[in-house]
Amino acid sequence: MSSVNSGSGTGGAGGAEGVGGAGGAIRVLLAEDQSMVREALAALLGLEPDIEVVAQVSRGDEVLAAARAHDVDVALLDIEMPGCTGIEAAVQLNAGVPGLKVVILTTFGRPGYLRSAMESGAAAFLVKDAPAAQLAAAVRKVLAGERVIDPTLAAAALAEGANPLTDREREVLRAAADGATNAELAKELHLSQGTVRNYLSTAIQKLAVRNRAEAVKVARDKGWL
Repeated sequence: MSSVNSGSGTGGAGGAEGVGGAGGAIRVLLAEDQSMVREALAALLGLEPDIEVVAQVSRGDEVLAAARAHDVDVALLDIEMPGCTGIEAAVQLNAGVPGLKVVILTTFGRPGYLRSAMESGAAAFLVKDAPAAQLAAAVRKVLAGERVIDPTLAAAALAEGANPLTDREREVLRAAADGATNAELAKELHLSQGTVRNYLSTAIQKLAVRNRAEAVKVARDKGWL
């Protein structure tokens, strides 16, 4: 169940220069599945004179509709949510709401997530426990056309290198994460069992591990899934 908060449009009061919709406050959507975290972020951002949290949702598959319904300027998306991930939601927003800026928030400082976030069209990538002032500054900067990336995550991503897995290898590994057999994977992904075996074998070799379970763990830990 999503919760939606419609703002009053008065967030730009107090002399702050609003750069959001129609010159008023910056209209923000929060997408976070943990209600306490979402409400805390909303309360902190709501203290900013030029920012108004106009909508909150708890699922990734509710983001696009909420953004359209509330004329959002900036969307702050948790990276891991039910329905779809924040990165998948960012792709939908990039295609469906041109001009809307996306900030990805994560508790996981995984280099692969940073690369995926940037490829999704996100304008910023920050850890969720960043100070409120830093989040608010990021909201203003992305709306002004800047990119904001946590410097520690950026350095880690450069050191880690590119994701060696192809899209298809990632798809098969994700599907294999729950322990499905090759036959079940083949049916789910509409592939032959031999093709499934080949993708899994290649992924295992690329990640220098012994089996599919280790391949899933390594790829997840690096943010490559």
